Amino acid sequence: MKKKILFAGLILTSFLPVNRIYPQNIDPWKITAMPVDPTNYYGVTVANGQIGIISSPEIFKVKEVVLAGAYDLYGRGMVSNFLKNFNLLDMYLAVDGKRLKNGDVSNLKQVLDMRHGSFTTTFDYKDIASFSYTYYALRQLPFCVLMDIHVSAKKTISIEAASVMETPDALKDVENYFNQIDRPHALISLLTSSAKSPTGKLLMSASNSFVFDEPLKNQPEIIHEMWDNNMHLMKFTKKLSQSENYRFGIVGATLSSANYSDPLNESQRLAIFARLQGLDTLIAMHNKTWDNLWSSDIIITGDPQSQQDIHNMMYHLYSFVREGSDNSMSPMGLSGLGYNGHVFWDSEIWMYPAILLLNPALAKSMIEYRFNKLEEAKRNAYAQGYKGAMYPWESAASGAEETPVWALSGPFEHHITADVALAAWNYYCVTQDKNWLREKGWAILKATADFWTSRVERNGRGHFDINNVVAADEWAENVDNDAFTNAAARANLICASEAAKILGENADPDWKNVADNIPILKMADGVTKEHATYNGEGIKQADVNLLAYPLHEITDPAQIKKDLDYYSSRVPNEGTPAMTQAIFALLYSRLGDKEKAWHFFTDAYRPNLLPPFNVIAETKGGTNPYFATGAGGVLQAVLNGFGGLEITPEGIKTVKSTLPKGWKTLILKGIGPGKKTFIIK
Repeated sequence: MKKKILFAGLILTSFLPVNRIYPQNIDPWKITAMPVDPTNYYGVTVANGQIGIISSPEIFKVKEVVLAGAYDLYGRGMVSNFLKNFNLLDMYLAVDGKRLKNGDVSNLKQVLDMRHGSFTTTFDYKDIASFSYTYYALRQLPFCVLMDIHVSAKKTISIEAASVMETPDALKDVENYFNQIDRPHALISLLTSSAKSPTGKLLMSASNSFVFDEPLKNQPEIIHEMWDNNMHLMKFTKKLSQSENYRFGIVGATLSSANYSDPLNESQRLAIFARLQGLDTLIAMHNKTWDNLWSSDIIITGDPQSQQDIHNMMYHLYSFVREGSDNSMSPMGLSGLGYNGHVFWDSEIWMYPAILLLNPALAKSMIEYRFNKLEEAKRNAYAQGYKGAMYPWESAASGAEETPVWALSGPFEHHITADVALAAWNYYCVTQDKNWLREKGWAILKATADFWTSRVERNGRGHFDINNVVAADEWAENVDNDAFTNAAARANLICASEAAKILGENADPDWKNVADNIPILKMADGVTKEHATYNGEGIKQADVNLLAYPLHEITDPAQIKKDLDYYSSRVPNEGTPAMTQAIFALLYSRLGDKEKAWHFFTDAYRPNLLPPFNVIAETKGGTNPYFATGAGGVLQAVLNGFGGLEITPEGIKTVKSTLPKGWKTLILKGIGPGKKTFIIK
């Protein structure tokens, strides 16, 4: 049984003016770890929206490779999970027969370059040689990765380098291959593995090749070794003279039958395609693609730490989704297997709005995911006895409900349907793309509006109740007339009616009738009541405060402040997700309260940062990064709070806002389809 936590007053520290002094050597684009402490290390992700590579403190290793869209039934909850993938960038390197490990090296340093989506490790081996390697999830090639290795010999040495392909334990029926393709201009050696997912539903495959920076006649011989059925490698040896610099790379591709019908051969084709472009061309094209992404940027002057932090959040959100796909984001993005890789309301309410303002093409991929799952949402509504479309609380490859059965949010957290509808409506609002609205957005809006007309219980005028739901505040289970659920349903119905007018379609008159009769409850003192039986308990997440933003159900500043002051005092200091305080920051900024806005802005994420790359955990003291949901909330605090951006049916507009003390200017660059710039001083 869950305990109800009562709060008599503020649990937060007083909001006194803060004098902030920042180091001046904080790089806005790079985060450096030196020394690298394996005992206090949380990996950071390099990703391209399709593949995520999580860093390791061990040299020449990566912790994990995550492939978007690759799910199968195994592990937690008896539902579809992200699959562990082939670690196609793992390698070893030996000098004069000594295989190097962390204990053998000095001056070990790792650097995340957010500007160009790369991760570099450098170190020295005694006075014998220096090493540097950088890996990339190539942004221009969705299924391809690259590692660029440099060796600087200080004495005459012999190196042995091996690419090691290991199959994760969860995969079965492993097949390993080694092929050499001999052409007059290139000798291509391919190390390839394939295996089936736990139920046999998917075929997974990965293939890689060495890339050399020297003429073909000087390239070393490649030798293949089979260690066991789950591991094989290819390797070469090379003698280097004193002061010689040597460069080589590993390029590879990984995909599953969720992406291609023949992933084995396609992984080899893509590896060859990348291999024959060469290191410099691959890196140049990768950097150019990232430069295009960063044409939309948030620039803060006066606070270098916040600037780096915001770039870190933008970098991760940009990394976890890609243009032209139909993938959406789980709360942890491509940073691991957290939350099984499922898609929740985190996508539409927390991450999507910031991405939509910064890069509508990326946001389009996220709403495309929901459009492609619409028919499954209709089947879900039918099974529950409702009309229209009912989106699942947790969604994966098929769009069917993927919430573990022990979690009541699956059958009862219905606001997700309205969240999806609002994302579709907001895509139209920002882009003003009527063709998209007609072809795809209208189908979502109409079906979700129909859901709410069947979901309400009609108990008399003004009492079209929505009973028995899990609230947006998930500590409130099986409650009636949750504030956010009711207001989101109203917004869904109103947006569907507006879309009908724009397109010349016939809106169901019952949409307005239902919207006009869904109650928003109040307490005796005028504070908006979270749900029918709410009595001052602690809250896990913002619920009522979301009625002011993003729902705009409550617009009176006095009411917004009353609700904000009340509910911001009912969030425990630990155990709650990062995005809640971000909404408080956003609203206090719009109300002109600089100090409270700053307090909640920093409280939303800084206590959650983990070493050495400031990756965000879900909660204070948590250890499960990267929490992309929290990053999305904080970015909205900057864009829509401090920056005053507002999404309206007429496009992007601005409202009155205030900057925190210490921020001299805030520049929002490349906003919306018109790539506009907003400067706030």
